[in-house]
Amino acid sequence: MTSFNLSHLLLISVLYLSLLFGLAWITDRGLIPSRIVRSPVVYILSIGVYASAWAFYGTVDLAYQYGYGYLATYLGVSGAFLLAPVLLHPILRLTRTYQLSSLADLFAFRFRSTWSGSLTTLVMLIGMLPLLALQVQAIADTISILTHEPQPKHVALSYCLLIMLFTMLFGARQVASRERHEGLVLAVAFESLVKLIALSVIGLYALFVVFDGPSGLERWLLEHQVALAALHAPLNEGPWRTMLLVFFAAALVTPHMYHMAFTEGIGPRNMTTASWGLPLFLLLMSLAVPLILWSGLKLGVTTHPEYFTLGLGLTVHSETLALLAFIGGLSASSGLIIVSTLSLSGMVINHLVLPLYQPPTDDIYRWLRWTKRILIFVIIMAGYGFYLLLDSKQGLTSLGSVAYVATLHFLPAVLSTLYWPAANRRGYISGLLAGISIWLVTMLLPLIGGQDSFYLPLLNLTYVLDENTWHLAAVASLTVNVLVFGLVSLFSPSTPEEIRAAEACTVDNMRLPQRRELEASSPHEFVLQLSTPLGPQIAQQEVKQALNALQLPLDEHRPYALRRLRDHIEASLSSLMGPNVAQDIVKNFLPYKKTAESFISEDIHFIENRLEEYRSRLTGLAAELDTLRRYHRQTLQELPMGVCSLAKDREILMWNRAMEELTEIPAQNIVGSRLNTLSEPWRTLLETFIQQPDEHQHKKQLSLQGKLRWLNLHKAAIEEPLSFGCSGLVLLVEDCTETQVLEERLIHSERLASIGRLAAGVAHEIGNPVTGIACLAQNLHEEREHDPEINETSLQIIEQTRRISKILHSLMSFSHAGNHQHNSYPVSLTAITQDAMALLSLNKEQEVRFINQCHAEHYAEGDPQRLGQVLVNLLSNARDASPPRGRIWVSSSATEHSVCLILEDEGAGIPTEIQNRLFEPFFTTKDPGKGTGLGLALVYSIIEDHYGQIDIESPTDPLSQRGTRIRIQLPRATNTAP
Repeated sequence: MTSFNLSHLLLISVLYLSLLFGLAWITDRGLIPSRIVRSPVVYILSIGVYASAWAFYGTVDLAYQYGYGYLATYLGVSGAFLLAPVLLHPILRLTRTYQLSSLADLFAFRFRSTWSGSLTTLVMLIGMLPLLALQVQAIADTISILTHEPQPKHVALSYCLLIMLFTMLFGARQVASRERHEGLVLAVAFESLVKLIALSVIGLYALFVVFDGPSGLERWLLEHQVALAALHAPLNEGPWRTMLLVFFAAALVTPHMYHMAFTEGIGPRNMTTASWGLPLFLLLMSLAVPLILWSGLKLGVTTHPEYFTLGLGLTVHSETLALLAFIGGLSASSGLIIVSTLSLSGMVINHLVLPLYQPPTDDIYRWLRWTKRILIFVIIMAGYGFYLLLDSKQGLTSLGSVAYVATLHFLPAVLSTLYWPAANRRGYISGLLAGISIWLVTMLLPLIGGQDSFYLPLLNLTYVLDENTWHLAAVASLTVNVLVFGLVSLFSPSTPEEIRAAEACTVDNMRLPQRRELEASSPHEFVLQLSTPLGPQIAQQEVKQALNALQLPLDEHRPYALRRLRDHIEASLSSLMGPNVAQDIVKNFLPYKKTAESFISEDIHFIENRLEEYRSRLTGLAAELDTLRRYHRQTLQELPMGVCSLAKDREILMWNRAMEELTEIPAQNIVGSRLNTLSEPWRTLLETFIQQPDEHQHKKQLSLQGKLRWLNLHKAAIEEPLSFGCSGLVLLVEDCTETQVLEERLIHSERLASIGRLAAGVAHEIGNPVTGIACLAQNLHEEREHDPEINETSLQIIEQTRRISKILHSLMSFSHAGNHQHNSYPVSLTAITQDAMALLSLNKEQEVRFINQCHAEHYAEGDPQRLGQVLVNLLSNARDASPPRGRIWVSSSATEHSVCLILEDEGAGIPTEIQNRLFEPFFTTKDPGKGTGLGLALVYSIIEDHYGQIDIESPTDPLSQRGTRIRIQLPRATNTAP
């Protein structure tokens, strides 16, 4: 039989572990692309840490003892991952949300008890010692088999020291689980790949070399029916059902599986992929087991069946095959020791060390890092010590069975965390103590003492502990655990903290956090408060990391945001020090304000966010109700009226889009704040209105940026459905500025119309005395014709009275309402232009020059009074836009069927962006009181009634960007007779 040199095997071990070291090192340096490190394949292979030396070597012995029952070691874990949506995803959510880095953290958070976390840690430490010793024994046994020498204890110690060094370097550099150990993850994934390849190659060798292919295997099985029957017989009896349950629990509760699946996991997508990827990985590993067993039986391998994987290569004198089996076993052992020790060290710090010892505040990170390294050393040496204690008296199967049955006792607590809110810490602690006590008596103590049986006086029987009865002890201890756990939980009350934690842990929970105000009112105060337990530097770093994670500013002051910041810091400290210590720190140094209110309402804004996150997961009636909720919320968001919902403590719960536009305050900056944090003038406006007894207030004036606005305010009391009947307020703010301006313009327009009618009456009354004056002046002129002085005076009087009559005629013509029956007359463009210019020339406030260039023969078909009104409005606007001593031209052109009236000025022009709105009613660019915005709308209406068309071109001078040209096209009069 082939023999190996010890120094060569040690060198191979060092080189292989150095390869892992280098792979982890280059990964942490970012030399391997992130898409590879974070790929689902790497995640699946990293969870393959489950396949330890017991799975690599011991499953062949399980197949030898229990036949196809060995598959339970793979099917149990596969079943847990196939149930990922109802088991793994909820645990992953809790781990991510509350930064629970271990099973002890999970139970301490769920049961709100330091004792729960401490007891979990102690039991897990004791229960994992046989599994750690198993890995050490597997390496020692394989080296002994390969070298044909007695087991070298110093070799096992050297191996432990190498593993310890690797774990310290790449597992204890970060002190918080929020930072993934990407180098470690990739190294563990590589180890899983190595052991899969090694086992597959050995299995293929057995099939195609030992049996000469499938046909040869079939012939051998036909000749050796006993070997085939040995795989089937144990299924009818034996412990395979218990094994299935044990390894189902192992997928959830063992430290190495919890750490790789949840703590180092990336997210739900990779977990979903692993739900079928890990079963596939384990299936590939399990295929080689019966082949290796049958080949060992055929070749008569002299080793124990649990080492047939290694002995096969030695029997066929293949050094390569034997070394491959050794490296595969080395990978399987080292992966479990590294990850388990890393997880256990964190549990011990959080639940055994920190509750008893307050670390120095000068550099907590450094203290935690070195404490973790010391604990890694202690735990690995404890595993080595347990290996020495057993002195190789137990096989790998016995060691693995004892360890995994110990972890089985955590399964009831895991299931109750997700699905039984009535469970409490008294029940958990009592059940765990009862169950683990039976395990200690029936499994661990006989393992240590080497006893094969012991007497049970209460039952008057002798219990024999062997491979056929260990499952009875497992079932008995688990049954006692479940019964005590359930009964104590049912008959003992849960604390309010436990009830809230149970709500948070329940699958698809809608935990309703309390909406309370903190004593600290800013992140700066958070730093000051946390400096006492953490030190100024660590406190500042933790607050800064939390702000960055939540994307909150340094000057954040909203109570809702500060509550989120507090929760995130608690979760972050939980990953650093465990949930119990984190809760105590946050509770004592970031407390809520004490309130005299008899109620504490729930955080509606938080519920809205959680419902949006759960939207894709809601089905049936829940989905329909959520759709209705979103419909009503969207209705409020799109309502063209400002909506502000307030809690009783004046915290703003809703701020819709109309409110954002009206106040120019984004909802994300104000929701969750108190009303008194609003900027002026909104704070005074809303607070004053709330204090008033009136439920409505109309046309409240408010000055915004120098502009006056009118608002209608409404309020109504609402009952907060989650606040035990306590009422809040909903405020409606309606901007009625446009309506108010419209009313004022209508009043102004009516006033102008009244003035027009009054002017017409006044002009008519003035006309009579003016006519009399003109007659007297004419008589005087005729009577004193020979007196030059009197003659000249009378002529001036006659000329001025004619001028007055002309002005009065223009006023009466303009004020005339016109004929709305659309009776058309030939209208001289020259005449109506001259009349309009004469009328506007009466205003001497702004000197402009009107130039009438209309052709005397151009007549339009229309109403002279209404067309005159068009010219007056247009010329008035041109005059207002013109500079002093500017010029305004009016000209005309004609075709066979139409005439075109052209007005052109030298004014400032009309901006392009408002040209399309010029003819809208009440649109004006003039200052209040100087225009109603109705003039051009009236012009457009009159031109449209005359079947004409009006076009505006501005600016007319591209260089100076000044001037406006208006073209009015009207039907041409066929008959020019008036």
